[in-house]
Amino acid sequence: MNIDWAALGTVFGVSVVATVGLVGLFTLGVVGLARKPAPEAGSAPSAAGAGPAPVVRAGSYACFALCAAAVAYGIYLIVA
Repeated sequence: MNIDWAALGTVFGVSVVATVGLVGLFTLGVVGLARKPAPEAGSAPSAAGAGPAPVVRAGSYACFALCAAAVAYGIYLIVA
């Protein structure tokens, strides 16, 4: 039995990088949606239901879309 250690190391490295990247991207999306806008100086505290700014929300949705695309591509590679 002959094991191709270079190929095994390549698969291991790519899987670690992809896992860390995907988890990091998902984390950015969650943090973006959890962030509340900073209150303006001299204003009363905002309502409890205030969400993130629209740009941050759009960035979070983009992160989730990229995560979904990566998962879909992985499923495509397994099935094809």
